[in-house]
Amino acid sequence: MNLFARLKSMKILLVDDDEWIRDSLRIFFEAEGCHIIALETAEEAMEALRGQNFDIIITDYKLPGMDGVEFFRRIQNSHPDTIKILITAYKSEVVVNEARKAGVQHLIAKPFTSEIIEASLTRLTANH
Repeated sequence: MNLFARLKSMKILLVDDDEWIRDSLRIFFEAEGCHIIALETAEEAMEALRGQNFDIIITDYKLPGMDGVEFFRRIQNSHPDTIKILITAYKSEVVVNEARKAGVQHLIAKPFTSEIIEASLTRLTANH
């Protein structure tokens, strides 16, 4: 089964304060028939998680208010089976270690392409 056939049965949450990235990824996934909700802040994402579950969460590291690692830390116990991806331009050893402790399965460095997102999701959803 190809990636987008798998993703069509999954719900994706995207959190990024960069409107261009948020809109580009939302359009990319929607064009493939995927169900995606794109939000600007981790606080909005926390609210969205109160009403529904997501199979995949992709978030930026640097966000206004709560950062992406803290967001993943806060949802780690309540959403242990969710695929968690962190996008960052700040891929230091400290960020990588903190992200792993927060349950992040993959870090994607900025700048990135849709092919990098696809490769990550192909690997992470293969056994999901």
